[in-house]
Amino acid sequence: MNAHAPGVAARSGPAALSSLFCLLATGSLLGISTLLAGLAIRSGWEPLTFLFWSTLGGGLLLLVGSRLRGQRLQVSRALLPYAVIAGLLSFALPNLLSFSAIPHVGAGFIALCLAFPPLLTYAIAVPIGMDRLSLAGIAGMACGLGGALLLARSAPLAATDPQFWTALAMAAPLIIALGNIYRSLAWPRGASPGVLAPAMLLASAGLIAIASAAVGSSLATPLLLGTAGLLLGAQAVVIAATYVLYFLLQQLSGPVGLSQIGWIAAGVGKALAVIILGEAIPGILLPACAAILAGIALLSRRPR
Repeated sequence: MNAHAPGVAARSGPAALSSLFCLLATGSLLGISTLLAGLAIRSGWEPLTFLFWSTLGGGLLLLVGSRLRGQRLQVSRALLPYAVIAGLLSFALPNLLSFSAIPHVGAGFIALCLAFPPLLTYAIAVPIGMDRLSLAGIAGMACGLGGALLLARSAPLAATDPQFWTALAMAAPLIIALGNIYRSLAWPRGASPGVLAPAMLLASAGLIAIASAAVGSSLATPLLLGTAGLLLGAQAVVIAATYVLYFLLQQLSGPVGLSQIGWIAAGVGKALAVIILGEAIPGILLPACAAILAGIALLSRRPR
């Protein structure tokens, strides 16, 4: 791991942004992003089209922001492959797999699968020396995973469960975990979150466009007036904010610490669905959230 990689450069990040704040903020933004995507699809957006344009918009917003701060996104021999591989593993491929599988296995099963990246990230990080096996780590994983599974099981599962689509959906958490590890190991020397975030998002948008062309899907937008345009703009802003914090959190906490954002997103997403969409309050909401918070507390105390 180079001197600027997560876990080493972590402690030199902005003092005002603790790893806990970044974890809660990034996870909450992911939960908001999930809600906005659901609202967009209800309003007439095609899932792949909304994913592409909101990702491109978020990347462009960050690109403009970095230029205003005097940071230039210079494509280098290290940055370009990092952005493409990180974009593929961390954003484009998991989203494409999940969006493709939802009609066949249901959103509830996708939520169930996405409870596993923290456990898989920890399982990969320990053998390669990026983290240490400890009782606190195991207990934290058990609590957080248990809470996330409770939340996921409160969502309805699809009536049919074809093996191909099930396997496809179950591949997403493993790919996310590999992305968490890759971003730490390959972090370009001297690169800041403000440079890596737009690079990854723009690369992800390009990969989504290639995938869309490969399957013959149009990326034409609906009329960007009223709700459709507002949702796209809101999602672009949320994605931009999410991925700046995402890379900063990886810098502060490493891949295992970052991986917990899925648990936070699950709790926030469920709470927002109750408040905004009027979904029934599941009886397991409070105990599930308590288990997730206990898991985060235990993991924060594990020896590294």
